[in-house]
Amino acid sequence: MKNYFDLKGQVAVVTGASAGLGLQMAKAFANQGANLVLLARRQNLLEENARAISQEYGVEVLPIVCDITITEQVQNAVKKTMEHFGRVDILLNNAGTGAVGPAEEITDEQLKHEIDIDLFGTYICAREFGKEMINAQYGRIINIASIYGLVGNMIIGSAPYHAAKGGVVNLTRALAAEWGKYGITVNSICPGFFYTELTTATLDSDFFQDVAKRSIPLGRYGKSGELDTCALFLASPNSTYVNGQNIAIDGGYTAV
Repeated sequence: MKNYFDLKGQVAVVTGASAGLGLQMAKAFANQGANLVLLARRQNLLEENARAISQEYGVEVLPIVCDITITEQVQNAVKKTMEHFGRVDILLNNAGTGAVGPAEEITDEQLKHEIDIDLFGTYICAREFGKEMINAQYGRIINIASIYGLVGNMIIGSAPYHAAKGGVVNLTRALAAEWGKYGITVNSICPGFFYTELTTATLDSDFFQDVAKRSIPLGRYGKSGELDTCALFLASPNSTYVNGQNIAIDGGYTAV
């Protein structure tokens, strides 16, 4: 039986890999045999995750401390990746943040911080790792955008987040159009609300449980692992004709 998600021998770079959804999807890649490069700012968590993944899945894992808003650090991560593995097949741009508050009260600093991480950092990582993919004439770039890059919301003010993630959505289309000729596909995943160690208490509150029942057709928030199969599909060598797509995984939130 053919394993359409087989990633053995490939190298997947995951940003924001110290915790949360990035760590979950890194494990999904490892489960399919991919060697990993984990990028984040927290060295202790990176090294801990690298050891645990390597022991559990039997793959090689290279942790690199990297602030994706600093071009030189991203370039250094590319250099270390190529020196260690000699290739990069998959880039998962997952690192992100979220400025919350009424639009009229958001400061310039909050806006700049949001754009720097969610849009500028995504662009820099795609550009620098993309150069190696262009050389190889192959690559899979997966940007983690958001449903709030597709629609507005009346739940909680987060205009800078919407702006940055909307930028990621159209950046995905632009890079897909420009780099398809090199055998590189560029797609994005637009998650809805998902349970992580940082969101569980909030999502389990009476207010957010009511929101789920009223606005999500499935009536609940996303669980651990429910992004994995989409990430694996987009990372697969078999997803050769999927390019420039922004896939919402939101229980139907953006369908109504």
